Amino acid sequence: MGTTKIGVVKELYRYPVKSMLGERVGELAIGPGGALGDRAWALRETAGGRIVSAKKIARLFEYRARYDRVPIADGDAPVTIILPDGRMLHPDDADAAAVLSVALGFDVTLERAGAGRHSRAIIDPDTIFGDVAIEEVMPGLTRATMPDSFALLRGSFFDSATIHVLATGTIAHLRRLAGDDAQADARRFRPNIVVETAPEATGFVEDGWIGKTLEAGAAVTIVEMQPALRCVMTTHRQDGLPRDLRILRATAQHHRATLGVFAAIGAPGIVRVGDPVRLAE
Repeated sequence: MGTTKIGVVKELYRYPVKSMLGERVGELAIGPGGALGDRAWALRETAGGRIVSAKKIARLFEYRARYDRVPIADGDAPVTIILPDGRMLHPDDADAAAVLSVALGFDVTLERAGAGRHSRAIIDPDTIFGDVAIEEVMPGLTRATMPDSFALLRGSFFDSATIHVLATGTIAHLRRLAGDDAQADARRFRPNIVVETAPEATGFVEDGWIGKTLEAGAAVTIVEMQPALRCVMTTHRQDGLPRDLRILRATAQHHRATLGVFAAIGAPGIVRVGDPVRLAE
């Protein structure tokens, strides 16, 4: 099987708590189920029993979560959650759920992903695709018929895949489409791995990856790549980036509201910033 080097790992991210800001790291341990510790925790609304998502609650991007030590396979690493006012708490604090409930304005519990559990996450049909009509993204659905929740991967808090990869060439292309002042930035898309691709790799670069295998570093392989459907989360204000509906508008207009790839892990291992990334036919 032939391989071609397509770039190097530029950035690595994991998100300890679903829909909160996460942490940029220098290396990422990746297991069969994705980056270790990624989306390991989530908030669940007490009233409806559904997982809380920034697809509906944009202010979750004012919260940040980080690990106090590197998570390991089959291990439990302590997490710190930083609230908008700077306060810090941990999931095992006796009052953690109460503090978050008061801060958010509705009752939540804080829980860890459990094998075999089937959860749904909340959305708002009125805003799920920003100012793009639902019919443009999901033909056959309207605001009136769009469900107000969606199923997560069983036993996890992932939306639809365990790993997300994004190319810098795609971000540069989106910036040209949306306008240079749109601040197209990889962080808006919450990737795990950002691949720095060559300047000549233009357009929606990941389209050329579909049906193939990515090799990252010495061991990790990424398989079953599919176009990643985007939503209003890409437009939210976060960490120095302003709210900007043009991000999703341009993605929908020029690429069916998809950007980057969602994928599965073919072989686990360690990925580090600077590692080569190859595409295998």
